[in-house]
Amino acid sequence: MEEFFSFLNRSVSPAHAVAVCEEYLSQHGFARLEMAQPWELERGKRYYTSFFDTSLIAFTIGEHRSGDLRIAAAHTDWPCLRVKPRPEQVSGGCCKLNVEPYGGAIFSTWFDRPLSLAGQVCLNSDDPMHPELRLFSFDRPVLTIPNLAIHMNREVNKGVALKANIDMLPLCRTVEQAWEKDNYLLKRLADALKCNVTDILSYDLCVYNAEPAALVGLEQDMISAPRLDNITSVYACMHGLAHASRSAGVNVAVIYDNEEVGSNTKQGADSAMLTNVLEKISLCLGLTRSEYLDALMNGMLLSCDVAHAAHPNHMELSDAGCQPYMNRGLVLKMNFNQSYPTDATGTAVVLGLCRANGIPCQKFMNRSDLRGGSTIGAMASALMTMRTVDVGVPILAMHSARELMGAEDEVALCRLTAAFYSA
Repeated sequence: MEEFFSFLNRSVSPAHAVAVCEEYLSQHGFARLEMAQPWELERGKRYYTSFFDTSLIAFTIGEHRSGDLRIAAAHTDWPCLRVKPRPEQVSGGCCKLNVEPYGGAIFSTWFDRPLSLAGQVCLNSDDPMHPELRLFSFDRPVLTIPNLAIHMNREVNKGVALKANIDMLPLCRTVEQAWEKDNYLLKRLADALKCNVTDILSYDLCVYNAEPAALVGLEQDMISAPRLDNITSVYACMHGLAHASRSAGVNVAVIYDNEEVGSNTKQGADSAMLTNVLEKISLCLGLTRSEYLDALMNGMLLSCDVAHAAHPNHMELSDAGCQPYMNRGLVLKMNFNQSYPTDATGTAVVLGLCRANGIPCQKFMNRSDLRGGSTIGAMASALMTMRTVDVGVPILAMHSARELMGAEDEVALCRLTAAFYSA
Protein backbone atom coordinates (compact mmCIF):
# COMPACT_ATOMS: atom_id res chain seq x y z
CA MET A 1 0.00 0.00 0.00
CA GLU A 2 2.89 2.37 0.75
CA GLU A 3 4.21 2.04 -2.81
CA PHE A 4 0.74 2.64 -4.28
CA PHE A 5 0.21 5.74 -2.10
CA SER A 6 3.59 7.12 -3.21
CA PHE A 7 2.56 6.55 -6.84
CA LEU A 8 -0.72 8.43 -6.26
CA ASN A 9 0.75 11.31 -4.31
CA ARG A 10 3.54 12.00 -6.81
CA SER A 11 1.39 11.77 -9.96
CA VAL A 12 0.24 15.37 -9.70
CA SER A 13 0.05 15.98 -13.47
CA PRO A 14 0.05 13.66 -16.50
CA ALA A 15 3.72 14.49 -17.07
CA HIS A 16 4.51 13.67 -13.44
CA ALA A 17 2.59 10.38 -13.73
CA VAL A 18 4.78 9.40 -16.69
CA ALA A 19 7.92 10.42 -14.78
CA VAL A 20 6.82 8.23 -11.84
CA CYS A 21 6.23 5.34 -14.28
CA GLU A 22 9.69 5.81 -15.79
CA GLU A 23 11.30 5.71 -12.37
CA TYR A 24 9.35 2.57 -11.48
CA LEU A 25 10.25 0.85 -14.75
CA SER A 26 13.93 1.74 -14.43
CA GLN A 27 13.97 0.19 -10.96
CA HIS A 28 12.58 -3.02 -12.47
CA GLY A 29 15.12 -3.40 -15.26
CA PHE A 30 13.44 -1.62 -18.16
CA ALA A 31 15.70 0.25 -20.61
CA ARG A 32 14.60 3.53 -22.18
CA LEU A 33 14.18 3.81 -25.96
CA GLU A 34 13.69 6.92 -28.07
CA MET A 35 10.80 6.59 -30.49
CA ALA A 36 12.47 8.73 -33.16
CA GLN A 37 15.63 6.60 -33.22
CA PRO A 38 16.40 3.07 -34.50
CA TRP A 39 15.80 0.24 -32.03
CA GLU A 40 17.85 -2.89 -31.39
CA LEU A 41 15.71 -5.21 -29.28
CA GLU A 42 16.77 -8.45 -27.58
CA ARG A 43 14.61 -11.31 -26.50
CA GLY A 44 14.25 -11.59 -22.76
CA LYS A 45 14.70 -7.83 -22.28
CA ARG A 46 12.46 -5.01 -21.01
CA TYR A 47 11.96 -1.60 -22.62
CA TYR A 48 9.89 1.59 -22.50
CA THR A 49 9.43 4.77 -24.50
CA SER A 50 7.45 7.95 -23.83
CA PHE A 51 5.32 10.14 -26.06
CA PHE A 52 5.08 13.93 -25.74
CA ASP A 53 5.94 13.61 -22.03
CA THR A 54 2.42 12.62 -20.92
CA SER A 55 2.06 9.12 -22.42
CA LEU A 56 4.19 6.00 -22.20
CA ILE A 57 4.49 2.49 -23.62
CA ALA A 58 6.47 -0.25 -21.86
CA PHE A 59 6.98 -3.80 -23.08
CA THR A 60 8.76 -7.07 -22.38
CA ILE A 61 9.92 -9.59 -24.99
CA GLY A 62 9.86 -13.29 -24.16
CA GLU A 63 12.89 -15.50 -24.63
CA HIS A 64 10.98 -17.65 -27.11
CA ARG A 65 9.34 -16.49 -30.32
CA SER A 66 5.56 -16.36 -30.21
CA GLY A 67 2.79 -14.39 -31.87
CA ASP A 68 1.07 -14.02 -28.49
CA LEU A 69 0.46 -10.32 -27.73
CA ARG A 70 -0.92 -9.11 -24.38
CA ILE A 71 -1.68 -5.43 -23.82
CA ALA A 72 -3.01 -3.53 -20.78
CA ALA A 73 -3.93 0.14 -21.08
CA ALA A 74 -4.78 3.05 -18.78
CA HIS A 75 -4.68 6.87 -18.87
CA THR A 76 -2.70 9.52 -17.00
CA ASP A 77 -5.15 12.45 -17.04
CA TRP A 78 -8.07 13.36 -14.77
CA PRO A 79 -10.67 16.16 -14.61
CA CYS A 80 -9.05 19.28 -13.22
CA LEU A 81 -8.36 22.97 -13.96
CA ARG A 82 -5.64 24.14 -16.36
CA VAL A 83 -3.99 27.57 -16.09
CA LYS A 84 -4.38 29.96 -19.01
CA PRO A 85 -1.59 32.29 -20.28
CA ARG A 86 -1.41 35.67 -18.51
CA PRO A 87 -3.78 34.33 -15.86
CA GLU A 88 -3.49 36.99 -13.14
CA GLN A 89 -6.68 38.85 -12.23
CA VAL A 90 -7.05 41.23 -9.28
CA SER A 91 -10.36 41.58 -7.45
CA GLY A 92 -11.45 42.14 -3.86
CA GLY A 93 -7.92 42.58 -2.57
CA CYS A 94 -6.77 39.23 -3.97
CA CYS A 95 -4.99 37.90 -7.02
CA LYS A 96 -6.74 35.00 -8.71
CA LEU A 97 -5.71 32.86 -11.68
CA ASN A 98 -7.72 32.45 -14.86
CA VAL A 99 -8.27 28.74 -15.56
CA GLU A 100 -10.09 26.46 -17.97
CA PRO A 101 -11.82 23.27 -16.79
CA TYR A 102 -10.31 20.10 -18.25
CA GLY A 103 -12.67 17.14 -18.54
CA GLY A 104 -15.86 16.62 -16.56
CA ALA A 105 -14.94 17.73 -13.06
CA ILE A 106 -17.47 18.06 -10.21
CA PHE A 107 -16.82 21.76 -9.64
CA SER A 108 -18.16 22.05 -6.10
CA THR A 109 -15.67 19.47 -4.78
CA TRP A 110 -12.77 21.81 -5.56
CA PHE A 111 -13.93 24.48 -3.11
CA ASP A 112 -12.19 25.19 0.21
CA ARG A 113 -9.32 22.77 -0.38
CA PRO A 114 -5.54 23.27 -0.36
CA LEU A 115 -4.61 23.29 -4.05
CA SER A 116 -1.32 23.43 -5.91
CA LEU A 117 0.14 23.69 -9.41
CA ALA A 118 2.15 21.14 -11.38
CA GLY A 119 3.05 20.30 -14.96
CA GLN A 120 5.60 21.32 -17.54
CA VAL A 121 7.42 24.58 -18.16
CA CYS A 122 9.15 25.18 -21.51
CA LEU A 123 12.31 27.30 -21.49
CA ASN A 124 14.24 29.01 -24.24
CA SER A 125 17.21 27.04 -25.61
CA ASP A 126 19.90 27.45 -28.26
CA ASP A 127 17.74 25.40 -30.64
CA PRO A 128 14.28 26.98 -31.17
CA MET A 129 12.96 23.65 -32.46
CA HIS A 130 13.83 21.95 -29.17
CA PRO A 131 12.97 24.10 -26.13
CA GLU A 132 14.15 22.93 -22.73
CA LEU A 133 11.40 21.10 -20.83
CA ARG A 134 11.23 21.22 -17.04
CA LEU A 135 8.94 19.11 -14.90
CA PHE A 136 7.59 21.36 -12.16
CA SER A 137 5.44 21.26 -9.05
CA PHE A 138 5.17 23.73 -6.18
CA ASP A 139 4.81 20.67 -3.88
CA ARG A 140 2.82 22.72 -1.37
CA PRO A 141 -0.60 24.39 -1.26
CA VAL A 142 -0.46 27.66 -3.19
CA LEU A 143 -4.10 28.08 -4.27
CA THR A 144 -7.63 27.80 -2.92
CA ILE A 145 -11.16 28.40 -4.22
CA PRO A 146 -13.38 29.79 -1.43
CA ASN A 147 -17.06 29.01 -1.28
CA LEU A 148 -19.61 31.79 -1.13
CA ALA A 149 -21.00 31.99 2.42
CA ILE A 150 -24.49 30.55 2.92
CA HIS A 151 -25.62 33.98 4.18
CA MET A 152 -25.05 35.31 0.66
CA ASN A 153 -26.46 32.24 -1.08
CA ARG A 154 -29.35 30.82 0.94
CA GLU A 155 -30.21 28.28 -1.77
CA VAL A 156 -26.77 26.67 -1.84
CA ASN A 157 -27.94 23.36 -0.33
CA LYS A 158 -30.58 23.03 -3.03
CA GLY A 159 -27.89 22.93 -5.72
CA VAL A 160 -26.28 25.90 -7.41
CA ALA A 161 -25.16 26.30 -11.02
CA LEU A 162 -21.48 27.21 -11.11
CA LYS A 163 -19.77 29.27 -13.80
CA ALA A 164 -16.26 28.22 -14.70
CA ASN A 165 -15.13 31.75 -15.57
CA ILE A 166 -16.39 33.20 -12.27
CA ASP A 167 -16.79 30.64 -9.50
CA MET A 168 -13.80 28.40 -10.26
CA LEU A 169 -10.97 30.95 -10.28
CA PRO A 170 -8.46 30.02 -7.53
CA LEU A 171 -6.90 32.66 -5.28
CA CYS A 172 -3.12 32.73 -5.03
CA ARG A 173 -2.47 35.73 -2.72
CA THR A 174 -3.78 38.91 -1.19
CA VAL A 175 -2.55 42.18 -2.72
CA GLU A 176 -2.11 45.86 -2.01
CA GLN A 177 -4.04 48.37 -4.10
CA ALA A 178 -1.03 49.38 -6.22
CA TRP A 179 0.33 45.84 -6.66
CA GLU A 180 1.71 44.99 -10.11
CA LYS A 181 0.10 41.73 -11.26
CA ASP A 182 1.68 41.32 -14.72
CA ASN A 183 3.90 38.22 -14.99
CA TYR A 184 3.43 37.39 -11.31
CA LEU A 185 3.03 33.65 -11.95
CA LEU A 186 5.96 33.63 -14.39
CA LYS A 187 8.13 35.32 -11.77
CA ARG A 188 7.26 32.69 -9.18
CA LEU A 189 7.96 29.92 -11.69
CA ALA A 190 11.27 31.53 -12.62
CA ASP A 191 12.25 31.75 -8.94
CA ALA A 192 11.47 28.07 -8.41
CA LEU A 193 13.24 26.97 -11.61
CA LYS A 194 16.20 29.33 -11.00
CA CYS A 195 15.90 30.94 -14.42
CA ASN A 196 14.99 34.33 -15.87
CA VAL A 197 11.37 35.24 -16.53
CA THR A 198 12.28 35.90 -20.17
CA ASP A 199 13.49 32.29 -20.47
CA ILE A 200 9.96 30.94 -19.93
CA LEU A 201 8.25 30.47 -23.28
CA SER A 202 5.16 28.51 -22.25
CA TYR A 203 3.73 26.12 -19.69
CA ASP A 204 1.11 23.42 -19.20
CA LEU A 205 0.05 23.59 -15.56
CA CYS A 206 -2.68 21.64 -13.75
CA VAL A 207 -4.38 22.79 -10.59
CA TYR A 208 -4.31 19.72 -8.37
CA ASN A 209 -5.63 18.74 -4.96
CA ALA A 210 -2.66 18.94 -2.61
CA GLU A 211 -4.19 16.65 0.03
CA PRO A 212 -2.37 13.29 0.17
CA ALA A 213 -4.02 9.88 -0.09
CA ALA A 214 -5.29 8.43 3.19
CA LEU A 215 -6.79 5.26 4.61
CA VAL A 216 -10.22 6.05 6.08
CA GLY A 217 -12.94 4.20 7.99
CA LEU A 218 -12.99 2.68 11.45
CA GLU A 219 -11.34 -0.41 9.97
CA GLN A 220 -9.02 1.60 7.68
CA ASP A 221 -10.49 -0.37 4.77
CA MET A 222 -11.11 2.50 2.32
CA ILE A 223 -8.80 4.83 0.41
CA SER A 224 -9.69 8.50 0.04
CA ALA A 225 -7.46 10.22 -2.50
CA PRO A 226 -7.27 12.51 -5.51
CA ARG A 227 -6.72 10.97 -8.95
CA LEU A 228 -7.96 7.44 -8.25
CA ASP A 229 -9.40 7.83 -11.75
CA ASN A 230 -7.12 6.65 -13.24
CA ILE A 231 -3.79 6.33 -11.42
CA THR A 232 -5.18 3.13 -9.85
CA SER A 233 -5.04 1.57 -13.32
CA VAL A 234 -1.69 3.14 -14.26
CA TYR A 235 -0.12 1.58 -11.18
CA ALA A 236 -1.76 -1.80 -11.84
CA CYS A 237 -0.44 -1.85 -15.43
CA MET A 238 3.09 -1.01 -14.29
CA HIS A 239 3.02 -3.48 -11.38
CA GLY A 240 1.58 -6.30 -13.47
CA LEU A 241 4.08 -5.85 -16.30
CA ALA A 242 7.06 -5.65 -13.95
CA HIS A 243 6.06 -8.75 -11.97
CA ALA A 244 4.79 -11.00 -14.79
CA SER A 245 6.49 -14.28 -15.63
CA ARG A 246 6.15 -15.40 -19.25
CA SER A 247 8.88 -16.90 -21.40
CA ALA A 248 7.26 -16.29 -24.79
CA GLY A 249 5.32 -13.53 -26.53
CA VAL A 250 5.26 -9.77 -26.05
CA ASN A 251 3.64 -8.01 -23.08
CA VAL A 252 2.78 -4.32 -23.46
CA ALA A 253 1.53 -1.61 -21.08
CA VAL A 254 0.29 1.57 -22.73
CA ILE A 255 -0.48 4.68 -20.68
CA TYR A 256 -2.43 7.22 -22.73
CA ASP A 257 -3.23 10.88 -22.11
CA ASN A 258 -6.40 12.89 -22.89
CA GLU A 259 -9.00 10.20 -22.13
CA GLU A 260 -11.06 12.75 -20.19
CA VAL A 261 -11.42 14.96 -23.29
CA GLY A 262 -12.14 12.33 -25.91
CA SER A 263 -8.73 10.70 -26.68
CA ASN A 264 -8.59 12.13 -30.21
CA THR A 265 -5.07 13.55 -29.78
CA LYS A 266 -1.53 12.60 -30.80
CA GLN A 267 -1.00 10.88 -27.44
CA GLY A 268 -4.55 9.61 -26.91
CA ALA A 269 -6.12 6.20 -27.42
CA ASP A 270 -7.68 7.33 -30.69
CA SER A 271 -4.25 7.75 -32.30
CA ALA A 272 -1.59 5.67 -34.06
CA MET A 273 0.70 5.80 -31.00
CA LEU A 274 0.28 2.18 -29.94
CA THR A 275 0.08 0.67 -33.44
CA ASN A 276 3.27 2.52 -34.41
CA VAL A 277 5.12 0.99 -31.47
CA LEU A 278 3.74 -2.49 -32.09
CA GLU A 279 4.79 -2.31 -35.73
CA LYS A 280 8.26 -1.10 -34.76
CA ILE A 281 8.61 -3.99 -32.28
CA SER A 282 7.54 -6.51 -34.91
CA LEU A 283 10.05 -5.15 -37.43
CA CYS A 284 12.87 -5.30 -34.88
CA LEU A 285 11.95 -8.91 -34.11
CA GLY A 286 11.96 -9.85 -37.78
CA LEU A 287 8.23 -10.47 -38.16
CA THR A 288 6.64 -10.14 -41.57
CA ARG A 289 3.67 -7.85 -42.13
CA SER A 290 1.42 -10.91 -42.17
CA GLU A 291 2.86 -12.16 -38.87
CA TYR A 292 2.33 -8.71 -37.33
CA LEU A 293 -1.33 -8.71 -38.38
CA ASP A 294 -1.70 -12.24 -37.04
CA ALA A 295 -0.30 -11.09 -33.68
CA LEU A 296 -2.91 -8.33 -33.50
CA MET A 297 -5.75 -10.73 -34.22
CA ASN A 298 -4.42 -13.27 -31.72
CA GLY A 299 -3.76 -10.62 -29.07
CA MET A 300 -5.90 -9.30 -26.24
CA LEU A 301 -6.27 -5.90 -24.59
CA LEU A 302 -7.19 -5.16 -20.98
CA SER A 303 -8.63 -1.64 -20.92
CA CYS A 304 -8.13 -0.57 -17.31
CA ASP A 305 -10.25 2.26 -15.93
CA VAL A 306 -12.33 2.81 -12.81
CA ALA A 307 -15.94 1.65 -12.45
CA HIS A 308 -18.92 3.05 -10.53
CA ALA A 309 -19.35 1.39 -7.15
CA ALA A 310 -22.91 1.15 -5.83
CA HIS A 311 -23.57 4.30 -3.81
CA PRO A 312 -24.98 3.42 -0.35
CA ASN A 313 -27.11 6.58 -0.30
CA HIS A 314 -28.41 6.15 -3.85
CA MET A 315 -28.88 2.47 -4.57
CA GLU A 316 -31.73 3.37 -6.92
CA LEU A 317 -29.12 4.55 -9.45
CA SER A 318 -27.48 1.13 -9.74
CA ASP A 319 -28.52 -1.74 -12.00
CA ALA A 320 -30.62 -4.33 -10.19
CA GLY A 321 -28.20 -7.20 -10.82
CA CYS A 322 -24.84 -5.73 -11.83
CA GLN A 323 -23.87 -3.33 -9.06
CA PRO A 324 -20.28 -3.71 -7.75
CA TYR A 325 -19.32 -2.90 -4.17
CA MET A 326 -16.11 -1.60 -2.66
CA ASN A 327 -13.69 -4.21 -1.29
CA ARG A 328 -15.35 -7.10 -3.13
CA GLY A 329 -12.87 -7.23 -5.99
CA LEU A 330 -12.07 -5.72 -9.36
CA VAL A 331 -14.88 -4.96 -11.80
CA LEU A 332 -15.51 -6.35 -15.26
CA LYS A 333 -17.43 -3.66 -17.19
CA MET A 334 -19.96 -4.46 -19.92
CA ASN A 335 -22.23 -2.45 -22.20
CA PHE A 336 -24.14 -3.98 -25.12
CA ASN A 337 -23.95 -0.66 -26.99
CA GLN A 338 -20.15 -1.01 -26.87
CA SER A 339 -19.11 2.00 -24.82
CA TYR A 340 -17.23 -0.83 -23.11
CA PRO A 341 -16.08 -3.33 -25.80
CA THR A 342 -16.22 -6.39 -23.51
CA ASP A 343 -17.67 -9.46 -25.23
CA ALA A 344 -18.62 -12.93 -23.99
CA THR A 345 -15.28 -14.53 -24.88
CA GLY A 346 -13.29 -11.74 -23.26
CA THR A 347 -15.49 -12.01 -20.18
CA ALA A 348 -14.79 -15.72 -19.98
CA VAL A 349 -11.02 -15.14 -20.23
CA VAL A 350 -10.99 -12.64 -17.35
CA LEU A 351 -13.29 -14.76 -15.19
CA GLY A 352 -11.11 -17.79 -15.93
CA LEU A 353 -7.96 -15.91 -14.88
CA CYS A 354 -9.67 -14.71 -11.71
CA ARG A 355 -10.95 -18.19 -10.86
CA ALA A 356 -7.56 -19.81 -11.48
CA ASN A 357 -5.74 -17.26 -9.31
CA GLY A 358 -8.32 -16.71 -6.56
CA ILE A 359 -8.92 -13.08 -7.56
CA PRO A 360 -12.28 -11.57 -6.51
CA CYS A 361 -14.20 -10.16 -9.49
CA GLN A 362 -17.56 -8.41 -9.97
CA LYS A 363 -19.61 -7.36 -12.99
CA PHE A 364 -20.89 -3.88 -13.79
CA MET A 365 -23.53 -2.62 -16.17
CA ASN A 366 -25.29 0.76 -16.11
CA ARG A 367 -28.94 0.99 -15.22
CA SER A 368 -30.62 0.69 -18.62
CA ASP A 369 -32.14 4.18 -18.59
CA LEU A 370 -28.92 5.93 -17.54
CA ARG A 371 -26.08 6.80 -19.89
CA GLY A 372 -22.67 5.88 -18.55
CA GLY A 373 -19.20 6.95 -19.55
CA SER A 374 -16.76 5.36 -21.94
CA THR A 375 -13.10 4.37 -21.80
CA ILE A 376 -10.05 4.00 -24.01
CA GLY A 377 -10.85 0.37 -24.80
CA ALA A 378 -13.36 0.88 -27.60
CA MET A 379 -11.09 3.25 -29.54
CA ALA A 380 -7.86 1.34 -29.06
CA SER A 381 -9.41 -2.01 -29.94
CA ALA A 382 -11.01 -0.62 -33.11
CA LEU A 383 -7.64 0.66 -34.33
CA MET A 384 -5.98 -2.71 -33.72
CA THR A 385 -8.90 -5.08 -34.40
CA MET A 386 -8.23 -6.82 -31.10
CA ARG A 387 -10.45 -8.50 -28.52
CA THR A 388 -10.77 -6.16 -25.53
CA VAL A 389 -12.15 -6.35 -22.00
CA ASP A 390 -12.79 -3.34 -19.75
CA VAL A 391 -11.80 -3.79 -16.11
CA GLY A 392 -11.06 -1.53 -13.15
CA VAL A 393 -11.58 -0.85 -9.47
CA PRO A 394 -15.00 0.32 -8.21
CA ILE A 395 -14.97 3.84 -6.78
CA LEU A 396 -17.36 6.44 -5.39
CA ALA A 397 -17.30 10.18 -6.12
CA MET A 398 -15.84 9.63 -9.59
CA HIS A 399 -14.51 12.93 -11.05
CA SER A 400 -14.54 14.58 -7.65
CA ALA A 401 -11.44 16.41 -6.43
CA ARG A 402 -11.16 13.49 -3.99
CA GLU A 403 -12.50 9.99 -4.71
CA LEU A 404 -13.13 6.87 -2.61
CA MET A 405 -12.31 3.17 -3.14
CA GLY A 406 -11.88 -0.07 -1.22
CA ALA A 407 -8.29 -0.74 -0.19
CA GLU A 408 -8.41 -4.42 -1.21
CA ASP A 409 -9.62 -3.75 -4.75
CA GLU A 410 -6.30 -2.30 -5.94
CA VAL A 411 -4.63 -5.52 -4.84
CA ALA A 412 -7.13 -7.51 -6.92
CA LEU A 413 -6.52 -5.40 -10.04
CA CYS A 414 -2.73 -5.72 -9.69
CA ARG A 415 -3.07 -9.47 -9.35
CA LEU A 416 -5.22 -9.63 -12.48
CA THR A 417 -2.76 -7.68 -14.63
CA ALA A 418 0.10 -9.87 -13.45
CA ALA A 419 -1.95 -13.03 -14.15
CA PHE A 420 -2.96 -11.70 -17.57
CA TYR A 421 0.65 -11.03 -18.55
CA SER A 422 1.81 -14.39 -17.14
CA ALA A 423 -0.82 -16.83 -18.46
